[in-house]
Amino acid sequence: MSGMVSIIDVTNRDGAQASRILIPKLAKTLLNIYLDRMGVFQSEIGFPTIRHEIGYINANLKLAANGAIRTLRLQGWCRAVSDDVEAALSLCPGLRHLNLSFPASDVMIGAKFQGRKDFADLFASFLQSAEIARHKGVESISLGAEDASRAPLERLCDLAAAAKAAGIDRIRYSDTLGLDDPVMLHKRIGALSSATGLPIEVHCHNDLGLAVASSIAAAQAATEAGVDAYINTTVNGYGERAGNCDLVTTLLALNCSPGLKHIPLDSRLDLSQAWKIARYASYAFGIPIPIMQPGVGMNAFAHESGIHADGVLKNSRCYEPFEPSLVGRGEPLCTETGRIISMGAYSGLSGFRHVYERLGVSFPDDATARRVLQLVQLANLQTLKPLTDDELVLIAEHPEIVAEILTVTV
Repeated sequence: MSGMVSIIDVTNRDGAQASRILIPKLAKTLLNIYLDRMGVFQSEIGFPTIRHEIGYINANLKLAANGAIRTLRLQGWCRAVSDDVEAALSLCPGLRHLNLSFPASDVMIGAKFQGRKDFADLFASFLQSAEIARHKGVESISLGAEDASRAPLERLCDLAAAAKAAGIDRIRYSDTLGLDDPVMLHKRIGALSSATGLPIEVHCHNDLGLAVASSIAAAQAATEAGVDAYINTTVNGYGERAGNCDLVTTLLALNCSPGLKHIPLDSRLDLSQAWKIARYASYAFGIPIPIMQPGVGMNAFAHESGIHADGVLKNSRCYEPFEPSLVGRGEPLCTETGRIISMGAYSGLSGFRHVYERLGVSFPDDATARRVLQLVQLANLQTLKPLTDDELVLIAEHPEIVAEILTVTV
């Protein structure tokens, strides 16, 4: 019996905390909506103990409650410390899924705690914080083993066994420095899964360019051992330092590589949403998609060499491993070159109505329209770029929730 592979996307946590890049809360929300449409299992939406995240997190939980986010589970991240869990669930009482993280390697423990705490102390703190979370209604808990790649395998097996006995749902094996290679990770995850039977969540960084390959190798080992595997991804690989495991590349490999097609994959995943979510993330983060990015780069289906062009015109399988339509590509991108009425911080009611009529959205009265216009203006001030059609529709459909997303309390 084999397990199944699902995706937990961490763009809105690990991607958003990367140095020198920012993403507005409205854009984080729309990414969650796109991830939901794509069939992703769970989104790690952010930090429920950080004040400027609270309005956004609570608003997204409301979107899930009213059906605007349908099946995507929303997970918060915090340290495996009782005070953090208490604060997180006090500030965001609707959270039902948590990752509780603490360092697993001697390198991290020694550097961070300078002899004040050892591994046993940290695990005891995790168990206490997990008990508090369960008491307050949290439905699933992932044990986040930071720097697991440099922790002894025996320690990880003991940790997973104790977590399983305590009712923890899965263990996150974090290759925090991106040091693991696919062969080594396959061996370690296979041994860990076989020893404990606890579902595995794998979190790989891309410092050596191995994040996708290592994540897939780890998931393969877990499923071969009969446990479910969860791959942590980010859209376009955005993340700290050299980034994380890329969402689209991972799904392409699992769908198209002949040697990987036997790995059971969550049937809800829809690659046709890839092009849209990749382009939106690029726009929201302000980071261009590399021209040679698998599936979504501008050269992914481009041919110039005579031999290649001749072959692909006769049979696309000659030089393309999959059709552009698999990732939602093929339609031309249209850019308006005539009169343009856009929405922004200084828009008025006339232009506002014109733009929304084009989107098929009408308002019952001027008061409602003016309320939405004010939110559009505020959103533009926060994003500092023109709002997309989907952002405008989201504001019109859920004005009170969007107001919460845009509000920061101190």
